[in-house]
Amino acid sequence: MTRFKLTLLAAAGLALAGPTMVGCASTRTTESAGEYVDDSVITTKVKAAILNEPSLHSLQISVKTYKDVVQLSGFVDSSASVRLAGKVAAGVHGVGSVRNDLVVK
Repeated sequence: MTRFKLTLLAAAGLALAGPTMVGCASTRTTESAGEYVDDSVITTKVKAAILNEPSLHSLQISVKTYKDVVQLSGFVDSSASVRLAGKVAAGVHGVGSVRNDLVVK
């Protein structure tokens, strides 16, 4: 292969790979692949911590995490359960903050 063809091939490869590499960076409204995995791990840990708390009915509590912010939603039996769920979630390693949107029914 001539040097010109190799240079052209390399330039084409960089042109295709450039947007892919930039696409992995996070912005204010999107997560990188690594952040998504980290948030999935945090979500799993919070769900497990809530499940291990006998006074909480964990099937009625939904947990979502975005950029280390955990959002709790769903229904609980008392305001004490709302506070307890928030405290349990906040105690999980990796949780930056908790948005507690639980509703007492």
